[in-house]
Amino acid sequence: MRSTAGSTEPTAAAPRRPEPAGKVQRFTGAERLVHRATGWLMLVCLVTAACLYLGPVAQLVGRRYLMITVHEWSGILLPLPSLLGLFSPAFRADLRRLNRFAPYDRQWLRAARRRLKSPTARPAGKFNAGQKIYAGWIAGAVVVMMATGLLMWFTGWLPFISRTSAIFVHDCLAWGITFVLIAHMRKAYQDPEARLGMRTGHVRREWVMRNHSKWPGEEK
Repeated sequence: MRSTAGSTEPTAAAPRRPEPAGKVQRFTGAERLVHRATGWLMLVCLVTAACLYLGPVAQLVGRRYLMITVHEWSGILLPLPSLLGLFSPAFRADLRRLNRFAPYDRQWLRAARRRLKSPTARPAGKFNAGQKIYAGWIAGAVVVMMATGLLMWFTGWLPFISRTSAIFVHDCLAWGITFVLIAHMRKAYQDPEARLGMRTGHVRREWVMRNHSKWPGEEK
């Protein structure tokens, strides 16, 4: 490292903050912020959608124009946290992990179909096969939701696609996202250590070896 003016020795690099004893860093602050911001935007989208399409909720809340505006802009902003997260090397490394299916991921899926819960039957890297499938599905669903939402908003963009068709796809996929998110949150609440990793960034080393045994040797 280059020395500062007036010094004769190189400036020492800033020391890294030591990890807590017996723990491993699972997520950096940037990754946790992306997850939190995306989660809040998704929640706003779903709540405002309920205020628009579910009669009893719409009557209770009212303010339809406000709900429409908040729904539209929260949907447009939904990809923004992930796009900003691309500035983080750790986030980009995790995207590469999520986009890579290893042989042990297929083993994990076979064990999941047979309802085998033994850690040896379900080997996984930093992310298991279920998490990889969920990440890919939700990313694709967000793109389709944005596209159909924009077609509903600007009806003249693609004249050969009717607004009715866009509404049908948008509404069906919204229900699919709702059920998948409920399942995602249910899985998270069944694993307190996973929630701790997203909340604090660190998890116990024993948990890693039990549930993500392939992670230490996994390439970024």
